[in-house]
Order: sequence, then structure tokens, then C-alpha cells
Amino acid sequence: MERMQAQRELMKSAFGTFLAGASGQSQGKPEPPIEKACPPNAELVALPPPDMSVLTQPELRACMASRRSRRHWSHEFMSKQELSFLLWATQGVEEVVGDGYATMRTVPSGGARHAFETYLIVNRVDGLLPAVYRYRPIQHELLFLFGADTLLEHLNAAVFGQRFVNDASVVFIWTCVPYRGEWRYGPAAHKLMLIDAGHVCQNLYLACEAIGAGTCAVAAYDQDALDRLLQLDTHEEFSLYLAPVGKRPE
Repeated sequence: MERMQAQRELMKSAFGTFLAGASGQSQGKPEPPIEKACPPNAELVALPPPDMSVLTQPELRACMASRRSRRHWSHEFMSKQELSFLLWATQGVEEVVGDGYATMRTVPSGGARHAFETYLIVNRVDGLLPAVYRYRPIQHELLFLFGADTLLEHLNAAVFGQRFVNDASVVFIWTCVPYRGEWRYGPAAHKLMLIDAGHVCQNLYLACEAIGAGTCAVAAYDQDALDRLLQLDTHEEFSLYLAPVGKRPE
């Protein structure tokens, strides 16, 4: 019961604490980087510019009306152009503000902090090896991280055997870098970042409907197992939300 009450307190506003000067920004500390650094000699994959020609349903109202959580997909490969559009729709950068202070993106974020990184477990995407990638939104490119024969096996275990996740063409996994939000809002940041995760995933739902694909948001996963799979440090970055995506059956 005490734990449940603590979780309820997280849902309440903590802006009184923020206004009391509990943030790094109010203490004059430098802002954190707006995206993770790229390792030297990294293998980078260029993405085509977001192209509206991939839309099969460009009418927003129709996308909103047909939006569903979808767990069944065809075995059709997604194109790199379609993946590019989904990445732009969920974390695409429209403008870098104030010499790297913040980014304006296709989704809202409290204080424009955008505390998420997007990882992809690619299964069936034209032109991409099955592997784990990280999206670099400012450059609109993918960073190849690693591949493994046991990748889907470990993913299946991390999501408690929800087999539809492994059937997807690509799995979006959003991790949180909490200090990006904490730097500005202190303890109030944690509620905002959870709200922001919903903004990101809803854009994915609508973008999937627009290209004839489908997704299903997943919050039931083994935290330690998923963090290990992505090789995260679990303190300064940890997994928060995931969504498998595939082409809808005809």
C-alpha cells in the first residue's frame, strides 16, 4: 500500500518543488546534450528524407478513426522510406534552438527537453540488417549498434513471451535519459516525461495508420532484461516504453 501511495504521489504536480530552485538550470549548471554522443568509427546508416509519398491514408480524421492496437501483421518487409517517416513522426527534429539548448520536434515535450532516445530492433526492413540500431534525430540517421543470432530470443524473454512483438518488422523502444528533464524541472520532471512518452507513442499510432501499418504499445516488460538487451547503464538511461510495428495484412 505504501508503494502504491508513492506512485500516486508521482502523478501529482511537483512544480512547487521545482519553483523552490531544485533544478540544475536554476543552479546554473550547463544543460545536458540534446542527444547521445556518437562513438568514434561508428557505423552510420543514412535515412531518406521524410517523404509523404509513403502515405496510403493521408486524411488525419480517417487515421484517428481507424487507430487500433494491432498485434497481427503480414510478413511484408517495411521500406526504409516508411521507417524514415515513422522516425520523423515520433522524434523528428524541426529546429535546434539556442545553440544546442533545445530542439523543436514533431511531438510536444515539457520545456522542449525531449528526454527520450529511440532504439530499433530491426527484423524485416529493406536495406537494413536485422540488428539493434539507435536513431540520431538531429542527423536523421541510424547508428548500428549490434546484431546477434539470439536477439529475438532475448527480446521475447524480456516482454514475457508476448509473441506478437517478435513478429513485427521493427520494434521501437524508447529509453529515458532523465537528467535532460531533471536539469530544468527537478523532481517535477518525472511526471512530465511519462506524459511525453504518451505523446510520442500516439504519433506512432497515427503515422502507422497513415502508411498501412499497425502498432501496439507495450509497457509490460522485464526492466532489467530489456535494459541488458540494449546494453544500457540503467541509472542515467533506462527503457521506458516499446511498440512493435508491422505492415497490416491485406
